[in-house]
Amino acid sequence: MDAQAGHEKTLTGLAAALAGTNLIYGSGMLDSGNTLDYAMMVVDDEIARMIRKFVGGVKIDDVTMAVDEICTIAPFNDYLSTDFTYAHMRELSVSNLLDRRVRMEWEADGRLEMRDRAATKAKEILAGHQPEPLPTDVAEELSAIVARCEDAAPAASGH
Repeated sequence: MDAQAGHEKTLTGLAAALAGTNLIYGSGMLDSGNTLDYAMMVVDDEIARMIRKFVGGVKIDDVTMAVDEICTIAPFNDYLSTDFTYAHMRELSVSNLLDRRVRMEWEADGRLEMRDRAATKAKEILAGHQPEPLPTDVAEELSAIVARCEDAAPAASGH
């Protein structure tokens, strides 16, 4: 995985979302689908979440427009240093993977690139994820389907 893979995934996903699709294909895939990379899957999840946020539009109301803040502060004063701005400044762009620290802090902390952060997250997910069990009726129906398929399949000829 490299910057090109992330760039391509973002552009193709965004183009599809802007066209109105609601399906994302190829999560974790690289090399035209010849490779599956768990770290890329984590990055793709981040890309999909951000695209979904982007195409969902921006909420417009008195709070998001900061109407009360603007009236209180008045023109030509400092909006950036207010508690309100600080509390809301990242609402449109929250990331689980992007490292937005200044370069000096990032370098001092080991210069971990997105691939490294994504690989770490993928390992955490694989080590600790406990899926919810299927409802009993669904599990029984799936078992019945598998059994019917096994009964209908011709016996292996060994060739």
